[in-house]
This record gives sequence, C-alpha cells and structure tokens, in this order.
Amino acid sequence: MPTVHESQVWKALEGVVDPDKGRDVVSAGMIAGVTVKDNHVSFAIQVDPGQAERKEELRRTCEKVVDAVPGVLSVTAVLTAERPAPAAAKPAALGPKPELPGVRAIVAVASGKGGVGKSTTAVNLAVALSQLGLKVGLLDCDIYGPSIPRMLGITGKPTSPDGKKLLPMRNHGLVCMSIGFMVPEDTPMIWRGPMVMSALEQMLREVEWGTLDVLVCDLPPGTGDAQLTMAQRVPLAGAVIVSTPQDIALLDARKGLNMFHKVNVPVFGIVENMSYFLCPHCGGRSEIFGHGGARETAAKLGCDFLGEVPLHLAIRETSDAGRPITAIEPEGEHAKVYRAIAERVRDKLGAESGARKAPRIVIQ
Repeated sequence: MPTVHESQVWKALEGVVDPDKGRDVVSAGMIAGVTVKDNHVSFAIQVDPGQAERKEELRRTCEKVVDAVPGVLSVTAVLTAERPAPAAAKPAALGPKPELPGVRAIVAVASGKGGVGKSTTAVNLAVALSQLGLKVGLLDCDIYGPSIPRMLGITGKPTSPDGKKLLPMRNHGLVCMSIGFMVPEDTPMIWRGPMVMSALEQMLREVEWGTLDVLVCDLPPGTGDAQLTMAQRVPLAGAVIVSTPQDIALLDARKGLNMFHKVNVPVFGIVENMSYFLCPHCGGRSEIFGHGGARETAAKLGCDFLGEVPLHLAIRETSDAGRPITAIEPEGEHAKVYRAIAERVRDKLGAESGARKAPRIVIQ
C-alpha cells in the first residue's frame, strides 16, 4: 500500500472550488490542521460564522476527493468557524442555545486535572444510570485523548444512512460517540481551539441520539475550550467533579467547580476516586493518596459529596479491557458504589427542570 503524504492531500483539495468564493479551498485559505497518520487523514475547513449548514456539501466533497487519493484509509473533515471577539466597549451576550432533540438532560463529568480516573467514572456512571432504568448516551468530549472507544470495547466507524447524521455506536446498554471512532487510536489531533469546538458541535448535533433520559459527557481535564463550548452551547443540567483525595488534585478540582459556577451550571457534587486501597491478599486498607479530602472540599464549597470509589485492580483491568466493572459484575461491591453515585445523580436530575435552558453568559 502506498504511503500518503500531506502534499498529496493539499493537491487533491486544490481541485475543490468553493462556489461562494469562486476559488479553490486551498488558495482561499480555508484548509487548516492537515494531519496524516498511517494513511488516515484529518483536516478542518474554515468557514464564515453561520454558514456551517450551507457548507456541509463542500465538506463532503473535500472528504471525497481526499478519500480518492491512493492509499488513503479514512478521511475526517470538520467545519470550523471563529467569530471575532466583541469590542471591549460593547459587551456581547450569548443567549440560550437550542437543546438536543430527544435528550431530556445533559450531565458533564469533569476534573480539574488528568489522571484522576474521570473517564472510568463517566463510563461506570453511565452504565449504572442505564441499570437504573434510564435511557443513557455517552459523549466523549476529549478530542485530544479520546478513551471511550477502548473503555466500552467498541471498534469500527459510525455509519450515516442519510449522509447527514451519524448513528451512534452501542455497547453495554449505552449509545455513544467519540472522535476516537473516526481516527486511529494513536493519531494525534493537532487542532486549535475553534476546530475542537466545531468537532464537538458536530458530535452533539449531527448524531442521531434518539430519545435519551440523560446524555453523560466525559469532558477533558481542565477548564479549556471543550468545557466552555459545552457550558455555552448546550443546556447542561449539571456537572459531576471527579478528584483524588490529595491536596494538589483537590486544588484543581476547586478550579473546575468554580468554572461551572461562573457559567451558571449547577454542580451536582464531587466524587472521590482512588479513595483508598484494599489489599486483595490480606484485606488491609491503605489510604495511599490520603482520604476524605473530597468530602471536606465539598462541605467547604457547599456542594454534595456523591461518594468514594476505591483504588482497585479489577476496576483498572475491566476498564482497559472494554468491559466496565459495573456492566460485568452488576452485583459486585464496586458496581454498588457506582450505582449509589448514579442514584444521587438521578435524584439530582429529578430535582432539576427538564426544560432547563442553556446559561446566559455575558462576555466582558
């Protein structure tokens, strides 16, 4: 199989003319972020704000011509638009954004820093909510480090029967979507913020989610573009913060919690992950990272403590194997911990209005 070079991608795209500009998309400066990894290609098409729907045919044409390059195995193209910042003397406001049709509530699972087990928590929380009788979807919002495909044991690419909306992937009673389904697992996504925001918008609104009681969104760590996109553009019912017990992790967790407060998104509470270690041989308990810090932080910040999850080999092994422990051992002790957290989140959703609007954010 021939090796695909970036120059071949640019050459193919020179043959695509944007009818509005009357020029090819390359000379018009519309192409950005071209990445070629093991013959898998991804890039972004920059368009004017508000033209995303009109430019969808252009996006498909770009994908088609690149897909025709000898050796190309897959092509992922997204539309991206960057709005100029408002003048300082004239603050602008972002009004309510449209909800996702058929989705009753959207819950974000977030963390202030990486490595605290946020994605593991999001997956097991989603499975536990499904076991409580809810129809649940899971959206992997981490464009740079998608892990949901591996954690759910799903391979392959989503299909689009009508050429407009993707059908979500399915496993363990969930429907899900991730950029990881569309690019190889080891492909780096070298994208700027607007491209990330555009990809999130497409995975939110160009996926046939069907009727869901709750869509769980696994956010990347930190307080960057993905978090702000979700807070500004969809009506989040609330957020779950995941942290480990040590002070440095809790410091970052507080930043994440304060970010949601600033954008008027309710924080359902904090989960303390890796709370303690139970030796599988002697049953002895060790508090490797300390213990109880998340509970104390929740009390200080006036939010609920949702529960503590132990550090255990079985949770790690089942996550790596794509078989969440809540799914394969539903009556096990670890599954009971996640289910208790899910019950608290379900109760929170019941207390929230199902018609909650997206937050109104004033930019100053």
